[in-house]
Amino acid sequence: MSVLFSPLTLRGLTLPNRIVMSPMCQYSAGPDGLPTDWHRVHLGARAVGGVGMVISEATAVVPEGRISPRDTGLWSDAHVDAWRPVTGFVAAAGAVPAVQLAHAGRKASTYWPWSPTKGGVPDAEGGWPPVGPGTEPFAPSYRTPAALDRAGLDRVVEAFGQAAGRALAAGFRAVEVHAAHGYLLHEFLSPLVNKRTDDYGGDLEGRSRLAVEVTRAVRSAVGDAVPVLVRISATDWVPGGWTPADSVLLAGLLAEAGADLVDCSSGGGVPEAEIPLGPGYQVPLAARVRRESKVPTGAVGLISAPKHAEAIVAGGDADLVLLGRELLRDPYWPRRAAQQLGAAVHTPEQYLRAW
Repeated sequence: MSVLFSPLTLRGLTLPNRIVMSPMCQYSAGPDGLPTDWHRVHLGARAVGGVGMVISEATAVVPEGRISPRDTGLWSDAHVDAWRPVTGFVAAAGAVPAVQLAHAGRKASTYWPWSPTKGGVPDAEGGWPPVGPGTEPFAPSYRTPAALDRAGLDRVVEAFGQAAGRALAAGFRAVEVHAAHGYLLHEFLSPLVNKRTDDYGGDLEGRSRLAVEVTRAVRSAVGDAVPVLVRISATDWVPGGWTPADSVLLAGLLAEAGADLVDCSSGGGVPEAEIPLGPGYQVPLAARVRRESKVPTGAVGLISAPKHAEAIVAGGDADLVLLGRELLRDPYWPRRAAQQLGAAVHTPEQYLRAW
């Protein structure tokens, strides 16, 4: 029996298999942050392809929390209505629709990757002033952030909670908190970025405070039955930065705040990081966090071979795997993996003739 294609229960929800579509920004929303037909087709295709859970791209909890002017959001009831056709299709295709709630912090108000212009977007072109733990920009070409005061931090926590409530109204059945890749919550976690001396800086407990408060607010908003995941950068890959040992301690704090699974990515906090890319290069991070914190984890990062994915979950390195680029290349990867592993996966009646 394939462990990769076995069910996984988180709270009151059971995933049909352990394959999850990783959140990937599409930069295809309008200036109002509403999802479009692109999102319905893009996310829906991977649900038809057989993944157990589809996590939408980083979806901003406030307008100024978007990475770019083309990011999706969940800061109003208009977003709830716009997301419903997307989540409805994903669920009807047999996958669990989930959303990644995010705030880009000092990396906000930037151009999308294929724009000929790089760096910060000025106000005149639809940009806005970003915020962060301090006033140091991510890079010289990025906009200079304003340091969040206590009132601003309280508004961030409240916005995550409100967006989580809207997520349920929009049809999402699980929520992931984005605390990785150099965005706001990771900025507070990393000692390379967070130089504050108040309750939200200093030692690990202080630097973790915002991520913990956000997780607690999200848990409160969604109730006891809905799974809450948290994506972290389990290491900064830079001396003096956030470490895997820190991630083990953080996982325990997040679990106490209501998180059910820690999605272990890495990097993104500072531009000078040297990341040793390779197949499954982040799997040891997920394995260590799972082993030492006793908190379920997800493994992500250049996982593309079905037997490799099977080995990760069967060997106890993680409870599920998240695929990103591989699912961009092949929306039907889960079906091909099921064939290789001798497993079964739900097939829409319309596609039975093909499989």
